[in-house]
Amino acid sequence: MQVGRRAVGIVTASVALGFIGVIPAHAEGSRTTYISGWHINNESSRWTDNDIDGANTSVQFSGCSTDSDNGFNDAGITLYKDVFGPDEDHGTRSNRCNTSTWGSQSSGDYYFTLSSLTYGGTLYVKKVVIRY
Repeated sequence: MQVGRRAVGIVTASVALGFIGVIPAHAEGSRTTYISGWHINNESSRWTDNDIDGANTSVQFSGCSTDSDNGFNDAGITLYKDVFGPDEDHGTRSNRCNTSTWGSQSSGDYYFTLSSLTYGGTLYVKKVVIRY
């Protein structure tokens, strides 16, 4: 009886350790915020990507609206790396109240700006999730 319990314990431990190896990697960091009353060229707060995991940098919008009768259609958002001198432009993505991705970025401080709106002049986003 003792041998049977020991064998069950070894099998259970082996299975548990096997599952540890298949746990997906998580992004180095993320933050959740919102946008209230943004205009063209408004900037997000900065975040630091230490580039320890190779995760893609992304910005996810949900609950988007503008001050236009036409509602929300599209916002252009541009990712910048904060450096001495002019900040590095890492490209603009069209966000249709979904997720915009820039790929894995080198270590540094980053932020994004509102570069365009299809309709209206003021952007509101109920939930913004930044992953890096």
